Amino acid sequence: MSSQIALPLVTARGAETVVMGPCLVPVIEALQSAATWPFRTAILVGPPRSGKSLLARWFAESGAGEVLDSADSLPEDEIFHKWNRAQASGRPLLLVSDRAPGDWTITLPDLASRLGSALLIEIGAPDDELMAGLIVEHSARRGLVLGEQAIAYLLPRVERTHAEIELLIETLDRLSLERKSPVTISLVRDALAERTGEFQPRLL
Repeated sequence: MSSQIALPLVTARGAETVVMGPCLVPVIEALQSAATWPFRTAILVGPPRSGKSLLARWFAESGAGEVLDSADSLPEDEIFHKWNRAQASGRPLLLVSDRAPGDWTITLPDLASRLGSALLIEIGAPDDELMAGLIVEHSARRGLVLGEQAIAYLLPRVERTHAEIELLIETLDRLSLERKSPVTISLVRDALAERTGEFQPRLL
């Protein structure tokens, strides 16, 4: 089972929980090594709900460098200015986006070449350890208790994305409240079926 840690994830909001798994270790190590980034710049990329903004907030508030969140939606001249300032000051710059730079719409050739030289830090699909931890974490936030059998049933069946795990637990919570039932394998099966579009309403 994955561990829930505050890393040193202490921000202005206090200690914030991040669920860890082996797939996140390279991401954390890269963020902790900003002094070695090429041109003092890195781009943190990952799918929605994968913890990018939390990690970026910790990075900024720990004093490790400056952050531009949702960088792909910012004006190009703003990114260019921040990149130049990072070179002049030696202060690392972390750009955060759902998409890799190759998928951004960039009209300035010089900016495209600079982003291409930055370190790309990617948050990939969660591994089994991280998935189990996310299931436990999202369930705990809703006051749901999932036994090991229910988690073992879910792991090979739920879509391997951070967002889908969160939505599945939301569905499971709703079904549990509607039926006034604890979390059983039957309930888990129905929640999975509803999320995949195969839900068949029970006949009364």
